[in-house]
Amino acid sequence: MSGNITHGHCGRINLNFTHNFLPPVFVTVFVVGTLSNIWGLRSVRNNWSNIGSINIFMLNLGVADLLYLSTLPFLVHYYAHNSQWRFGPTFCKVTRSCFNVNLYGSIGFLTCVSVYRYLGIVHPMRVMGKITSRHSLAVSALVWLLVFIQILPDVFFDKNDPMAPRACFDTTSNDLIRRYLPYSIAWTVTGFVIPLLIILVCYGHIVVVLSRKTNVNPMLKQRCLKLVVVLVILFSVCFIPYHVFRNVNLKTRILKQSGVCHATFRDIYIAHQVGRCLACLNSAINPLIYIVGNDDFLRKLHLFTKRARQSLPGLKSAAFYRQPMETCLDPPSGTRVSSDPADG
Repeated sequence: MSGNITHGHCGRINLNFTHNFLPPVFVTVFVVGTLSNIWGLRSVRNNWSNIGSINIFMLNLGVADLLYLSTLPFLVHYYAHNSQWRFGPTFCKVTRSCFNVNLYGSIGFLTCVSVYRYLGIVHPMRVMGKITSRHSLAVSALVWLLVFIQILPDVFFDKNDPMAPRACFDTTSNDLIRRYLPYSIAWTVTGFVIPLLIILVCYGHIVVVLSRKTNVNPMLKQRCLKLVVVLVILFSVCFIPYHVFRNVNLKTRILKQSGVCHATFRDIYIAHQVGRCLACLNSAINPLIYIVGNDDFLRKLHLFTKRARQSLPGLKSAAFYRQPMETCLDPPSGTRVSSDPADG
């Protein structure tokens, strides 16, 4: 197959951007994600009793990430060889399913972490001693079940078509695209929009509660705010663009089959490819959840930054003393060091 795919009466899509852009991104995510998730799982194991019930969700996050990362070498080979899939149609569907399992499993377990945080901070007395590891295991099993139910229909959609018999599409062939779009939209609502709303409600209430209480542990406040930041990054950068442009790109493919052609369709296709890369980045970003959920790590980081701040004025004074006399007449701005504790 050449570097182009025909869509209806609108000519061909140039796949050069995909072939040049995706392989290096996937290689980077594979290396960084594998190392960070192995470190994250090791951190969870070493601090199993300190993290609490959410350690089970973190463990599942790491498993979902490593499952998807194991398929990236095959995708690198696929895109580096002009979209020629050489591992069989069954393994193609397995590879694409692993991406979806990772994506929606991550969203599901991040939602569970948010709900547990919400219950522990907003309703501590109601849940004290009532949430055990068995509950977390049952919730984890439910998340996996819901994820597999959501992605099961995708397995029955072809991942190539007569115009591209050696392809391995991330959605489906042109012949089935009209049936795939409603499924994709429903999938987006159940797998992404609803969890996003749950997370926004949980953390919105948490921020309100923490801002009103003055007797809350500062470490707890810091950890919760950091977790909010990480989740905002995950959903804003990794998940929102992918879901928006996946469905918009599917719609443009349907329009092309009807003979409707616009120059912006090419930009939408490129945006969809970028969105796919951003979505796979969640496998490398998820280990940040291990950090913000680990009190011991945050405490060590706080002590390290505090010591660094204490030693910084002495280093700057020494550097200032060694400067030529004429430069000391107009000292640079910013030599003053704040004494506020680091945010980490």
